[in-house]
Amino acid sequence: MKKYSEQIQRFGRSLLLPIGVMAPVGLLLGLSAAFTQSYMIDLLPFLGNPTVKLIFTSIRQISDLIFGNIPIMFAMGVAYGMAKRDKGIAVFSSVMAYLILLITMKIWLSASGQLITEGNIAVGGQAMVLGMQTLNVNVLGGIIAGLVAAWASDKFYNLELPIAFAFFSGKKSVPLISMGVTIAIGLILPFFWQYFIAFCSSLSGLLLHKILGPVLSGFVNRMMIPFGLHHVWNAMLRFTEAGGTYVINGQTYIGYLDAMNEILFNLGPESEYWALMPELTRFGAQNQMVRTMFVFPAIGLAMYKTAYPENKALAKSLILTSVLTAALGNVTEPLEFTFLFIAPALYVIYALIGTLGSLALYFMGTAVGYIRGTVFDFVIFGVMMKNSHWINIVIVGVISFFIYYFLFKWWIVKFDVKTPGREDEPSADNVLIREKRYDEIAKIVIEALGGPSNIGTVDNCITRLRIDINDNKKIDKDLLKKSGCAGIFFPTTKHIHIVFGPLVEFVRNAVDDELGRHA
Repeated sequence: MKKYSEQIQRFGRSLLLPIGVMAPVGLLLGLSAAFTQSYMIDLLPFLGNPTVKLIFTSIRQISDLIFGNIPIMFAMGVAYGMAKRDKGIAVFSSVMAYLILLITMKIWLSASGQLITEGNIAVGGQAMVLGMQTLNVNVLGGIIAGLVAAWASDKFYNLELPIAFAFFSGKKSVPLISMGVTIAIGLILPFFWQYFIAFCSSLSGLLLHKILGPVLSGFVNRMMIPFGLHHVWNAMLRFTEAGGTYVINGQTYIGYLDAMNEILFNLGPESEYWALMPELTRFGAQNQMVRTMFVFPAIGLAMYKTAYPENKALAKSLILTSVLTAALGNVTEPLEFTFLFIAPALYVIYALIGTLGSLALYFMGTAVGYIRGTVFDFVIFGVMMKNSHWINIVIVGVISFFIYYFLFKWWIVKFDVKTPGREDEPSADNVLIREKRYDEIAKIVIEALGGPSNIGTVDNCITRLRIDINDNKKIDKDLLKKSGCAGIFFPTTKHIHIVFGPLVEFVRNAVDDELGRHA
């Protein structure tokens, strides 16, 4: 059980690297996207200046490139975090594995005649990825590639082959094996994918129910976030019968988005069809607005309040950036991923409570479009739009804020959830750490652990060194304490955690350098 728990925590930590990139880039994407919109230029004329517009357009294009390749980021991040042996070859192999996964699924779709050539390919769960039309497995594909590469790296990094194939031995075998495994996965995954799409389509009857619709829509959307499949779900609601069929001025609209566009941008709030808006917006942005503007600040505040005093400064930067990224850029994964994998039960409760807010907005007659839940969209399509009943979002949001704040604060403390800032409490009077004498710390750590020969894999999380050891009887705990660490833990007999606090990464680098000198 301990080994399983350690693997889950390791996986959760491996996601911090791509999350750390997504948060600030998402913030830039949200700001640049907002400042290049025509309504913002009308409001702030200086944004129309060619130079200013070029700057924000460039930032948006750069940010779009990053977010358009999030699966690759997760592939590399997971491979780096999960691999214990040669992390470099694991990261390289993860990219190769991801590319092979994509092309294999494309070949399967073409050979089976399931490659969509007409209409909206997103509805069928397909997308253009890196220039090829393939299954839209999104982040899930990256995670699969990363896990495969990490497994192959640890298992085959020292593989010996017959002399005739010796060139492909050792590290060179890792990317080849990773590619072979993902070929198999790429041939199997599409087979199950068609049933997944059929299952989603079969829910259309329930989705149009006045009570079950908002509940099911919101819950399934959140449950697909971990795998990046919420885009498939959203596309079905927007463009297929799953989102309803609506007749406006004699014209039939399939899916809620086109009908919403007609009412929102052409007919306006004075139209008789405006009464139809709550039926459409229950699938759209108003639910996300509650989440990004009220729920996330509540969760972020709970995380900050429960962080250990010495870790608050480090935790604040990640939490604040993640909250702002959601409010300004409609990107929720950075914050959700901080607790999703380490507290899955809490995530399910978080999703369920969110559906109650969606239900409340619907029965209160809220009519705030569009499809993004940013503060900018709230102002434009809510506050500035007549008959939108935007105040309902504030009412539901404030109530949700207190519910989520107290729930998360209680849960984090009760179950000791390792959210940002709660990895461990670092020592307050650590001279070596305070004076940043990392080289001295590294020498003490290596000696206390029995020397280089007794040390296996060296890794770190937010506050701890995590080291595999060969013989725990060789460890000198008294000497180890002289390094200035705040705590020593043994999750297993051959694995030790040494707590150094927020500066642990620099200690780890010094340990790696010192071990390198003994190699």
